Amino acid sequence: MAGPLSHLKVLDLSRILAGPWASQVLADFGAEVIKVERPGKGDDTRHWGPPYLKDAEGNDTADAAYYLSANRGKKSITVDITQPRGQALIKQLAQQCDILLENYKVGGLEKYGLDYASIKSINPKIIYCSITGFGQTGPYAKRAGYDAMIQGMGGLMSLTGVPEGQPGAGPQKVGVAVADLMTGMYAVSGVLAAVIHRDRTGEGQQIDLALLDTQVAWLANQAQNFLTSGKSPERQGTAHPNIVPYQAVPASDGYFMLAVGNDGQFRKFCEIAGLPELADDPAYATNSARVHAREKLVPVVERATRTQTAAWWLERLSDAQVPCGPINNLEQVFADPQVQARGMVLEQSHPAAGKVKTVRNPLGFSASALDYTQAPPTLGEHTEEVLTSLLSMKADEIEALKRDGVV
Repeated sequence: MAGPLSHLKVLDLSRILAGPWASQVLADFGAEVIKVERPGKGDDTRHWGPPYLKDAEGNDTADAAYYLSANRGKKSITVDITQPRGQALIKQLAQQCDILLENYKVGGLEKYGLDYASIKSINPKIIYCSITGFGQTGPYAKRAGYDAMIQGMGGLMSLTGVPEGQPGAGPQKVGVAVADLMTGMYAVSGVLAAVIHRDRTGEGQQIDLALLDTQVAWLANQAQNFLTSGKSPERQGTAHPNIVPYQAVPASDGYFMLAVGNDGQFRKFCEIAGLPELADDPAYATNSARVHAREKLVPVVERATRTQTAAWWLERLSDAQVPCGPINNLEQVFADPQVQARGMVLEQSHPAAGKVKTVRNPLGFSASALDYTQAPPTLGEHTEEVLTSLLSMKADEIEALKRDGVV
């Protein structure tokens, strides 16, 4: 197998998004990822549609687009972990794996003998990553946590949306499940750090990762703005709390994004906009001054940008190295020549649909190219393969497990 992690095996007991996103990244990097699903039903996101993947005749398959977005590169096996023989299979697989990912509620796997202490007793070197809403400790530890509520609790929705006093004001969640996705990315970095630790010391460990902790952690400059000033930042729509002008601005035919990041760029913008005097005015000449003068400056900028089309502004500002960009819908995103040139859409063979498209991992390695050979698997597609190759089970043994509903 290609990829820098082709020497690692991952047992993935997670479902929905945060855990599967992490294991998809690990699979993209070359790890062998074994996705464990419930017999007959599988990951809940298989059913989170429409839209569903179409087969060759144009009929819906069993897999929703949501599931396809987070499960490329994995092998799907079905195991009923509520049955003792299913638990025994998971333990046997865990003995063969380097990493175990799970996102059950705190203590949820203990009754099946699949908690960290139990798995560590049979594989002391395993890296056991536990993803929950609120972590393994604290007063909320036993609560369930989902992305939208975490965006609210973790402060993101207080920063996202139309500012108070304007039409449509109010909190908004982000259009994708960013708390889940960022938790998945932190899981990847945590797992890889633990792999390095194990390679140096021979010691495995448990990783305790919470959606709420993650959401608080990636508030970034907004969190630091509060910690530094003691004042909670407020919603500013598309505007930036620390940089001006840095927001969506109106053109004569729509909007575009203007992202002036320094004083030199502001001067270039003013020259193109026919407002050279603004760059020399002490009230606007520096970013700090512009932040203080936001309410006066932005209307002046918007009056200027309304005089020309978005295409006019994008061409001239880009030529002058002033950061700007269109506000694309997804059809426009995937038609963009830069996105196409970078090969961001993958097309892989799929047993039910013939072909399936997914979005590739954005990382490119010069010495260990990624090999996207496995499309998001159908439910239980690799059960026999995994039980045969990793556990050396015979066909009659597997058939008995199927007959009894264990796999």
